Parts: sequence; C-alpha cells; structure tokens
Amino acid sequence: MGLHGSLIWYELMTSDADAARAFYQAVVGWTIDAQGSNDGGHKGYRMIAMPDGAVGGVLPLTEAMIGHGAKPAWLFYVHVSDVDEAVAGIEKAGGRTLMAPWDTPGIGRFAMVADPHGAPFYVMDPIPPAGGGESTSFDPKRLGRCAWNEHRAPDLAAAVDFYTSHFGWVVSGSMPMGALGDYMFLSHGAVPIGAAFPAGDSDLPAWIHYFRVPDIGKAAAAIGASGGTLLQQPHEVPGGDHVLIARDPQGAVFALVA
Repeated sequence: MGLHGSLIWYELMTSDADAARAFYQAVVGWTIDAQGSNDGGHKGYRMIAMPDGAVGGVLPLTEAMIGHGAKPAWLFYVHVSDVDEAVAGIEKAGGRTLMAPWDTPGIGRFAMVADPHGAPFYVMDPIPPAGGGESTSFDPKRLGRCAWNEHRAPDLAAAVDFYTSHFGWVVSGSMPMGALGDYMFLSHGAVPIGAAFPAGDSDLPAWIHYFRVPDIGKAAAAIGASGGTLLQQPHEVPGGDHVLIARDPQGAVFALVA
C-alpha cells in the first residue's frame, strides 16, 4: 500500500465532529460518517469518503487531548517502511515524538511526530487492505482528494533537508517569490506533492493541505454560509488552478483548489 514517503491519509482533529461533518459536506462535498466508530484505534473516529473511495478521517478531540494542548487541525500520514526506525531518525534529526508508536489490529502501526520546527504529522506502516489497492487520499487531479501540500518553514533549507532525507522526497524545481524567497516544489518519485517556502509572520500552520473541489467560487460561498472564515480570497495560481485558504468553524485551517 504505497511506497516509503507516499502520502496515504488525511485526518481532521476537531472539537465538534458533528459540526465539522456538516461544514465539510457542504463545502467539499464529502460524505462523512454520522456516527463514530473505533476505526483508527480511536473512539468516535469518522471516515471521510467520496463515491469512488476513502479520503481520510475525523478524530474527535477529547477534553484530555485539549488539556494537553491539542487543537483543531489537519494532519497528514506519511507511509514509512518501519515506524520505529522512522521515529528514531526523526528524533535524531531534532524532531519530537508526540505519540509513541502503537499498533491498531488490521490497520497498521503509527506514531505522531513533529519535525524540528514543531510541525506535527503521522508516520504509518499500513497493513494492505484485503485484495490490495492503493490509498486514494492524495491525488493531484481527483475531486475530494488532497491535491497539494504546502509547508511554511522558518528555515527553508533545513525543512527541505529534513523531509527529503527522511522520506525520499526531492526538490523538483523552484519559483522566485520576490522578498519571500523561493517556492521550492517537492515531488515523491515522479508525482508532485507540494512545495515549501519561507514562513512569514502569520498564525497559519506549518502544513496546509489543498483539497480539490469542482468550483472555487461556490466553495468560497459555502464556507461563508456555513460559518467558516476565508483567510485568503480565491485567486489564480500558475498553471490555471484557483485556490483559497480558510478556517473552519472549530479553528482548523485548510485550503481548496479547483
């Protein structure tokens, strides 16, 4: 199920799963479970899907999690061939373990980590599903999937070195952004997965994930009508796509592309 360094799952941690379900179904067009299960090893976990496959999950934050500093956010899962080895390497490079490796029967082995600049994400060695098949969570072209991952780094060179060293990603080009510096394109194998660029003064998270929708204008209107906040108005980017950045009603930042 994927190769080392591939992006295989996206997870929304939220303080109100019911409200988040209503919001994202209206904005992105996902189908999200009305009731939670124990999928992912967490009570109340809800699956996010499109008609042609799974996209990710919704993890309700408990009072204990919030008490330990957890906040609504989107995180991604990076496939690794050995979770314990990956965690050791991340710690050696200056990252941290936020949740020590654990196993979920029938699903795989996980850990939540943070890169040396504090950006959280998961590493996972998944158990392939019955009958095989690849994850459909990341796909640059398919509706409802994450199409782009953008990293805002206080030290661009160090951030790029960290992710390319640990996950086999490569810098596949760059685009000057004036005083901000270069926008460094990242690929995994032959697949463009996102970019990194120097962070400015903002409260945006280090990683922002762009989900593909059919119409950016309709999505922007749905964000406002559903209680979200536009942080960056829809605008065209090189290549002809249109993007926006927003915050959902619980505070998680996300982005859309069409």
